[in-house]
Amino acid sequence: MINLTKQNHVHILTMESENANAVDLEFLAAMHEALDTIEADGEGHGALVLTGSGKAFSTGLNLPVVSGFTAEQFEHLDTELKKLYGRLVNFPLPTVAAINGHAFAAGAILAMTCDFRVMREDRGWFCMSEVDVGVPIGLEVMAVAKDKLAPSVIRDMILTGKRFSGQDCVASGIAESACSEDNLLNSAIEIAASLAEKERGIFKSLKSTLYSEMAANLGVSS
Repeated sequence: MINLTKQNHVHILTMESENANAVDLEFLAAMHEALDTIEADGEGHGALVLTGSGKAFSTGLNLPVVSGFTAEQFEHLDTELKKLYGRLVNFPLPTVAAINGHAFAAGAILAMTCDFRVMREDRGWFCMSEVDVGVPIGLEVMAVAKDKLAPSVIRDMILTGKRFSGQDCVASGIAESACSEDNLLNSAIEIAASLAEKERGIFKSLKSTLYSEMAANLGVSS
């Protein structure tokens, strides 16, 4: 489900589930385990690239699974998902999302928790689809989108369900660049490697300050 590799000082976390990297409790547990492994690396430097496999970065919640959850299970899912978002927002290393395909709803937020984003120019949509599927967005999660996106961009994304292509994402400030599938991972690694020599402690301290309000909304302490 999760594949971890390392290229020099850059950790590469690849989501590889068979259901388009959709989010459920099993997925969240695997993500937390992978982040535990990366954080346990004793190097004082490093960076993280988060990407997916196949046609999707992540298509959001695994609806066939979570639609059968009890209220208690869904509350647990919500808690663990916000914990993952908060953990990535405050991650002690530079983070880059290499968006290899569709990033919908919870998957789009997952990409937004990273410091930087690179998206494919030839395939995949970036969108918040809740308005079309009738799902509300909690204040904690909405805070991530509001912090990372320009007001007009988040308005259109949330209220119209607009789908952004790779080039749209660059024009709207969602992503730093868009490139071909062949160049996507290398482009993300290049950004990550350029920041990997930053000292881990000060980088975390600066991120904690920069994202303090967003992290606090997600229940993360500095």
